[in-house]
Amino acid sequence: MNCVLLLLVILCASMTLALADEEKYTTKYDGIDIDGILKSDRLFNHYYKCLIDKGACTPDGRELKRILPDALRTECRKCNDKQRANADKVIRFIIDKKPEEWKALQAKYDPQRVYYNKYKDEALKRGIKL
Repeated sequence: MNCVLLLLVILCASMTLALADEEKYTTKYDGIDIDGILKSDRLFNHYYKCLIDKGACTPDGRELKRILPDALRTECRKCNDKQRANADKVIRFIIDKKPEEWKALQAKYDPQRVYYNKYKDEALKRGIKL
């Protein structure tokens, strides 16, 4: 499993946006335009504020927020390949283009740096500088 993608799940708000069933997260939101969200400050900020409890959430934002702890804890075992690829794209974007938002997301979803320490080596192997 690609551990770096889990980190992405922390950040973005659209790929892993899913209801957890016993085996996989729903694919209901897999068609969301990730590139469009990342290119639009308005859309990006809407999802970001949802994730950090500073704004309203869309249904997909609520689902992402709900499943993030599970995805982090389980190394995204319930994610499909599309969700992992989207997560990778989002995490790279946030780290490179939105470092303050990245810090805020880490503070909320990984205050003890448990997941940072767990996934940092894999991230570095994949060229992601945390």
